[in-house]
Amino acid sequence: MKKFLAMLLALVMVLSLAACGDKPGDTTGDENPPVSDTTGTADIKIGLICVHDVNSGYDVAHIDGLTAACEALGIDVASQVIFKYNIPEDETCADTAIDLAEEGCNVIISNSYGHQMFTQEVASQYPDITFIAATGDNAAPSELANLKNIFPYTYESRYVSGVVAGMKLKELLDAGKITDPYVGYVGAYPYAEVVSGYTAFFLGIQSIVPEAHMDVTFTNSWYDPTAEGEAANALMSKGCVIIGQHADSTGAPSAVEAQWKAGKTVFSVGYNIDMLAVAPNAALTSAQNNWSVLYEYMLNAYLTGAEIPTDYACGVAEGAQKISALGPNCAAGTQEAVDAAWSAIADGSLKVFDTSKFTVGGETVTSAFALDTDGDWVNDTAEAIVDGAFVESVHRSAPYFALDIDGITKLN
Repeated sequence: MKKFLAMLLALVMVLSLAACGDKPGDTTGDENPPVSDTTGTADIKIGLICVHDVNSGYDVAHIDGLTAACEALGIDVASQVIFKYNIPEDETCADTAIDLAEEGCNVIISNSYGHQMFTQEVASQYPDITFIAATGDNAAPSELANLKNIFPYTYESRYVSGVVAGMKLKELLDAGKITDPYVGYVGAYPYAEVVSGYTAFFLGIQSIVPEAHMDVTFTNSWYDPTAEGEAANALMSKGCVIIGQHADSTGAPSAVEAQWKAGKTVFSVGYNIDMLAVAPNAALTSAQNNWSVLYEYMLNAYLTGAEIPTDYACGVAEGAQKISALGPNCAAGTQEAVDAAWSAIADGSLKVFDTSKFTVGGETVTSAFALDTDGDWVNDTAEAIVDGAFVESVHRSAPYFALDIDGITKLN
């Protein structure tokens, strides 16, 4: 196979850089250094492997993020970026990565968790190409110097979107429109990434309405508009008045909007994209990742010859987290509550997974592990409770919070 000459120094794992703090094991990196002529923007060619296409909010967030990052760095998207759409999480991904390598890409990105083993397979064959597996967790264990993982602090935007939902629940309770602060959540898979997100969302809600409780149902698919809509309808039929989601389509918000128009007191909190286009009345907001921040950091490091961390993660302090515009039916005072939450997260005074704010089996959690060393899907090393809080995306970039906290019920 044709291989391209390396443009990088040897790459090693960097887990304690300054941009997102100086916590031991932090997976974040320094502020972007200025682009120099070490490699030159004309010499880089990038491939992005997408699990779906522009119909998926998740993929749109990646496409837009990479596009914005390239534009900021002076990389011509039309001639220097190849987008591959609807690549399933199977050997097709490996074939696609090989095609991109043979087409001259020296940076290849895959955007779905299920892509990562195939990305790793091809990375081992092309050591002179940098592979970035977004949302993956296998870069460090693989010990491949050219394989990297990135993930934003999604739990931050999840928490703040939960504050938005909590404000609405409180308004409905105070007005006597509901008596039960019952929330539903449509999740894709029972992975730590999803568990971390819905737990943060729930804790944001409970910061406003402590008695709130939530049911979660899984579709076992990242993108299935029909299944997501059906799951939302099932939750609403049980009495859930706000439906959150970690799934990639507009299926759940669309279902909530239909029930709102039918006269039900129901509202939606989305993910990835602003859902007001499909749920102009029911949508309260969406948790969003600004992938451009992560892509710009990694590509800039490549261009300057800087050391690239094996795991890279960052959040609102770097501009990588946000929520979409507040919907017209948000409660009065929501913007002020949102601003306060963002400020507290950014300055560190609010810890999303503060262990004094939740229990597991009625008990406060005093110890939990972040990493699985023996492949049995049970974390067994790397203490994650630090100074009374579970530290997420620090021991690696991908989420590892997988505790089943009280107040949340998994339905399947």
